[in-house]
Amino acid sequence: MEKKLYPLKFISIASRRPWGGSALVKKLGKHFVECDEEGNETVLGEDVLIGESWELADMGIEDSVIENGWLAGNTISEVMETYLERIVGEKVYNHYGRQFPLLIKFLDINDKLSVQVHPDDEVAAERYDQLGKAEIWYVMDAQPGAVVYAGFNREVSAQEFYDRCKNGTVGEIMNEIHPKAGDSIYVTPGTVHAADGGLLIAEIQESSDMTFRLYDWGREFNPATARKLHLEEAIDLIDYNAFNPELYKKGPLWGEEDHKHTVETLVESPQFNVAKLNLTDPLHIYTEKFESFIIYICTEGAASVQVPSVNEKGEACMDTYEISKGETILIPAELPDFYLVPRDRETVLLEAVTRPVEELDEYIDPTTEAFLENEDYEGAEDEGDDDEIDDTPAGASPLNFFS
Repeated sequence: MEKKLYPLKFISIASRRPWGGSALVKKLGKHFVECDEEGNETVLGEDVLIGESWELADMGIEDSVIENGWLAGNTISEVMETYLERIVGEKVYNHYGRQFPLLIKFLDINDKLSVQVHPDDEVAAERYDQLGKAEIWYVMDAQPGAVVYAGFNREVSAQEFYDRCKNGTVGEIMNEIHPKAGDSIYVTPGTVHAADGGLLIAEIQESSDMTFRLYDWGREFNPATARKLHLEEAIDLIDYNAFNPELYKKGPLWGEEDHKHTVETLVESPQFNVAKLNLTDPLHIYTEKFESFIIYICTEGAASVQVPSVNEKGEACMDTYEISKGETILIPAELPDFYLVPRDRETVLLEAVTRPVEELDEYIDPTTEAFLENEDYEGAEDEGDDDEIDDTPAGASPLNFFS
């Protein structure tokens, strides 16, 4: 008998960065372990500068390992090899093949993140035989004075940008955003960006780590801190227009003052759709509307994913999978409808899916009118507002912790 797939959780992977800090351990409770070539384990404490926690990655060298259920110990790439469209959905599999298409991270930007840019899918495929890198940053915490540099504060020329990278004045032409918790910034391919000053960020991006470092705030002049720059290689990848303010969405952290359940679309793009769910009551998720896997990232509070099932006695029941702040869970495409149930009165989840476009002749800006006209949300819906038949097994119902 074919085993059923289930919501998958993964072991976090630490990535050391010179701009990192200790927030991933202190604020998200991450437990990072490194192994040397002989298999000896070392726990990474608060004194280690950790800039990234890779939560779901299918990157070849760095593959996420499943930590729950009967698939525990397998990597996401191994599961993809075996279960293919059962994991990601038929359309997604036909478009992306056996590589899982999204990469999920948490970032702790405690010091200056280098000025950098990412290529789009077309350029990345032609030059490097890889996916490009569109990404969205969701701000979980921002210290006073924290800043995100996104694009330019005016239109600039390639020559001016090049010269300013060389003479150390590039910050003067970059668009500054001083975000607060609950804000989001969609970083399109070609957008020059950087950050500084104490930011905890949930990042959703294409399954690519193609980053071209353009300027490193003076680190490049110190032999002890110097890292390779890619200014000449990436100069033709950059969007030199002024930053589009519609790519920056302000919070607040919680949707309405009366703590009403809300669903907010953060981005709809050819690479991924991301929504922010403020949960106050159980939410029925109709999976057939996605035609894709679904990823939930908990940025505040805690929730459970409850999947209707039948136990060994033939009785209807709910299989429950917990997720708390700083955790990520993958819902395979083949799963039936399920429920999201808040375990905390202030629970916020990011919901990410992939809906591939059959053919893209050129990069499509998701802020154009064609995208903004579609305001209908086809993912999570309030159970009381939908007329579809509820096929939950008789006797099974979601557990409401706040009824």
